[in-house]
Amino acid sequence: MAIDRRLLFNIDWGFLGAALILMGIGVATIFSATFAGRNTGLEIKQLYAIVLGVVGLLVVVSLDYRRLVDRAPVLYLAAVGVLVYVLAFGPRIAGTRRWFMGPGGFQVQPSEFAKLVAALLVAKLFAEAKKETLGLFDLLVPGAAVGLMAVLIAAEPDLGTAFTLVPLFLTVAFLAGLRVRAIVGVFLVMMVVGSLGWMFALKEYQKSRIYTFLDPNLDPRGAGYQKIQSEIAVGSGGVVGKGYKQGTQSQLGYLPARHTDFIFSVLAEENGFVGVVAVLGLYMFILWRAFETAQMARDRVGAFLAAGIAAILSFQVIYNVAMVAGLVPVKGLPLPLMSYGGSSVLSSLFAVGLILNVRMRRFVN
Repeated sequence: MAIDRRLLFNIDWGFLGAALILMGIGVATIFSATFAGRNTGLEIKQLYAIVLGVVGLLVVVSLDYRRLVDRAPVLYLAAVGVLVYVLAFGPRIAGTRRWFMGPGGFQVQPSEFAKLVAALLVAKLFAEAKKETLGLFDLLVPGAAVGLMAVLIAAEPDLGTAFTLVPLFLTVAFLAGLRVRAIVGVFLVMMVVGSLGWMFALKEYQKSRIYTFLDPNLDPRGAGYQKIQSEIAVGSGGVVGKGYKQGTQSQLGYLPARHTDFIFSVLAEENGFVGVVAVLGLYMFILWRAFETAQMARDRVGAFLAAGIAAILSFQVIYNVAMVAGLVPVKGLPLPLMSYGGSSVLSSLFAVGLILNVRMRRFVN
């Protein structure tokens, strides 16, 4: 699986460098967030995951993305099988079944990788349609495939990851030529599904997150606690922050999930507005390069793949940052490249590898 040396000249080193810088910032922030707690050593585990992820990235880059897309149906069936297995036999941790237990207690969250498999499958199905415009009927097969995966992930329950499949599907469908009338139909269907989900699918703790988002004081020590503490951390950072390992919300343990979903709150408290702008600038650069790759792709399947992955990353970054700022309800959605978690790190680096894969082969005949 050696990489053609000619392709190395087409690798976007700036895109790759920005991703690695964000991961380095993430490791430093994880160390600070857990410095005064019992979770010491998590930054070392994160480094191990990054090294493993870089190896995986090299493997992904070495394979022509068209070969991966051709195998998307097989990968999809495997991903669905693993998701079903996790729901049926996975260990129940904190009231959820999201993880597959590997040798030595190693935990893997399949839903993180299912997102990338969905991107491969959607790119293949829409690229093979070969139509200038698409109607609702053309969405049935890809919509059912992605919908099944979303339902399985939501049943774990993991609504945050399940929602990432929505922008993926809509972005690729729009690029494939989805008509305006069909877009309206899709949103009407989503509204109906959302209403039914609210009445029959959402659990009480999930509904309480929405209620407390509208008014955190309804349950300031329960469902509204994370939102309140995150806003305090972000707001207290000021212009230049309180300094590395000097944040009171993180060091005193007031901020929950400070090394995972709320790692951006720790960054904002310690580095202030300056640090926030710098990190958001890196994310904007990465997302710009990702969408630019879709525009520059040599074929439809490459464009759809790059755009779909860019949509997933964009949704996660925007939602996570808005969540820690108190602008949207709290969901278990990690910040790509920065949040602690082996599965999140691996899937983020695989996503970077797929985008690099499409970009570096744009001139290949």
